[in-house]
Amino acid sequence: MISLSIANGVAEVVLNAPHKLNSLDEQALADLTQAYDDAAAAASRGEVRALLLRGEGRAFCAGRDIQNVSPESDDAEAYLAGLVQPLLQKMAAFPAPTFAAAQGACLGVGLGLLLATDVVYVAENAKFGSPFAKLGATLDSGGHWYFTERLGMHRTLDLIYTAVLMTGTEAVAQGMFSRAMPADELLDNTRAIVSKVATGATGAFNASKELVAHIRDQRLGLWEAMTEENAEQARLCKTDDYAEGFRAFQEKREPKFTG
Repeated sequence: MISLSIANGVAEVVLNAPHKLNSLDEQALADLTQAYDDAAAAASRGEVRALLLRGEGRAFCAGRDIQNVSPESDDAEAYLAGLVQPLLQKMAAFPAPTFAAAQGACLGVGLGLLLATDVVYVAENAKFGSPFAKLGATLDSGGHWYFTERLGMHRTLDLIYTAVLMTGTEAVAQGMFSRAMPADELLDNTRAIVSKVATGATGAFNASKELVAHIRDQRLGLWEAMTEENAEQARLCKTDDYAEGFRAFQEKREPKFTG
């Protein structure tokens, strides 16, 4: 159910099981991990400079595929800690800018896939929240951290206790994701943006990606973050892309980045 295609510097990873809303079982997670490994290898060869993750059909990803899971023998920790979390960490560390286009249900592991992606564009009718109240389970894949970080304690527990879902429009308005778009425009708009980013200065983008993650994880203050920015700028000024960017500006032309 996972496909990977590479063209014009863009890797496109597709969750392609629309009949089950792209829910993920163990094999699908392994295949998704392999797709990211293959795309990262291509990035190391300079063949990939941006990545797009999307889901086929009316949903991005409805979460874990529990259709054939027996609650008596289920090892949820092996699924989450052994398969999901390593995949999300791999996705977050991908060596180029990553984007997701998300429509319909984005729940459980599906939400986690978005949290591990750099930039997320959502359909106005996308659905986010915690649907687990009727399952006797709890929010997973980083959902507790992200909702609390973005929405605060009261709104987070409201979503968990009631299982009421937010739309993509509501989620963007509350600072959870980048932009909301009409569903029929989402993929084309996202592909256009990703294609443009793939022609940019990948090395500089990766520096910002690492800085933002460090600011988040280490809770850096303004001056600590500025010190790290200064060090990254000093490193970048020795790169070919930095020189090309300045030359292009001075010569009033579009830059041609290669890094």
